[in-house]
Amino acid sequence: MTSTQQGGSSSRHRTRRAKPPIVTGGHTRVRPFNTRDTYPEQNLDNDLCQAVVAGNTVYVRGQIGQDLDTSESVGIGDAQAQAEQAMANIKMLLEEAGSRMEHLVKLTIYLIDPRYREAVYRTVGRWTKGVHPISTGLVVSALARPEWLCEIDAIAVIPTEDSVIPTEGSVIPTEGSVAPAEDLPVPAEDAVATAENAAIPTGTAADPKEPA
Repeated sequence: MTSTQQGGSSSRHRTRRAKPPIVTGGHTRVRPFNTRDTYPEQNLDNDLCQAVVAGNTVYVRGQIGQDLDTSESVGIGDAQAQAEQAMANIKMLLEEAGSRMEHLVKLTIYLIDPRYREAVYRTVGRWTKGVHPISTGLVVSALARPEWLCEIDAIAVIPTEDSVIPTEGSVIPTEGSVAPAEDLPVPAEDAVATAENAAIPTGTAADPKEPA
């Protein structure tokens, strides 16, 4: 099936060089754009971007069945193909932002029809195998263009050098759990008493008295 974008044929699409990231408000904006260019058939004028890096968190704009380099809609009429393109976009954007798919923490999936759920979720599941992000699914009345059947946005993190990354199979302490005795901190006053007692030879009193 030939993929087209609303308002023109695919033959008109040309690969456009993505704008370099910019920094606004102290946060990095990946692939900035204006909706005048992405939605020429609509009277819009919004400065947006495809992903924002705030601290070590990456927020990815809702992705649909659209090639980011050409703005061409793909997989028209095929929810699974659109989900595949959306997840490929998310992967690319995370890597451009300095993260990776394995650092996904949350996905939000929008469907215009609950009957697309299995096809879309199976596709998402292949991309997130072994990652275990949290996920929220919503059924909405429509998306920005009538040919779009699903949309997926994402949140991920960028691990820092100071981050503690548990090893495979390690047990992560939870609130209320009891740490081993040797790992518990010793109160300052107890530490002083312990040091004083250690200086007293075994079998002697701490405060010996002279015989009467």
